[in-house]
Amino acid sequence: MRSSLSVYLKGFLMGAADTVPGVSGGTIALITGIYERLINAITAVGPSDARLVLSFHTAEGRTDLRDLFVQADGVFLLVLGLGIASAVLTLSRVLEHTLEQFPAFTAAFFFGLIGASAIVLYSEVDVGTSKRLAVALFGIVLAAGLSSLPESAIGSSYPVVFVAGAIAVCAMILPGVSGSFLLYVLNQYEFMITNLTAFVDGVIALVDGGDLASLTEPFTVVVTFCTGALLGLLTMARVVKWAFREFRAGTLTFLVSLMVGGLVKPLSTIAAEAQLGSTTEVAGIVVFALVGGSLVLGVDSVTGEIDY
Repeated sequence: MRSSLSVYLKGFLMGAADTVPGVSGGTIALITGIYERLINAITAVGPSDARLVLSFHTAEGRTDLRDLFVQADGVFLLVLGLGIASAVLTLSRVLEHTLEQFPAFTAAFFFGLIGASAIVLYSEVDVGTSKRLAVALFGIVLAAGLSSLPESAIGSSYPVVFVAGAIAVCAMILPGVSGSFLLYVLNQYEFMITNLTAFVDGVIALVDGGDLASLTEPFTVVVTFCTGALLGLLTMARVVKWAFREFRAGTLTFLVSLMVGGLVKPLSTIAAEAQLGSTTEVAGIVVFALVGGSLVLGVDSVTGEIDY
């Protein structure tokens, strides 16, 4: 019980980090000493293991599934996942309110988070070669281009949500790279926060005797996202791990350059939503940006000499 509580609290911290753009749950996993165990547990299961579900009706199939559960450190993943989910469900409601009521200040906070993360991580990469410089420029241009697109250009159809889940989960398990940031750049962040909150509200209302119809749409969105995330965890995460192993410097350069280009997103929100002629408004934006940056720099000071 004591060990499970510790894992749950570490999962809660990871979920809290993954809920905001610019802070990585992978970094929190490093700080709390569970990163290697997490990666080993995730990579213990492959896409081919999905076939075992089909044989669940047989005694041999159930034995194989139980062995796979033990091999994948299943209890650890379940408790950790519960902690992550608890944090995401709790903070999503707060973020939905701030995104709606204080869009400029929230964007400034995100700007501080993302900007400080980019500064911290760029100290870990070397763009001294022409190839890495080209990779960096490509990452910046790509993220800036995606961030500049209107929300209607990409939309939030089920295929888009599915792919967004697969992409975001890969970043969530990497130290220093935020999955929420990628959702933010892809214009899916606020959409997912809204639907997640609506899903929780719908479940509560249903328990209280409410209508099932109000739960259908957010439930479908959340399940689509989670399905994409699960598939990404079993497939794309392995590709990312291979890329880090074989092309560590170039891969990290590309991912961090995405953060630099992604700064266009909060800046455009600030320009559109803030009353820049108001001294009080400008001061608030600066303060929230500094708070966001300070949080990332604080985490970086805790990580010390950890090699990303």
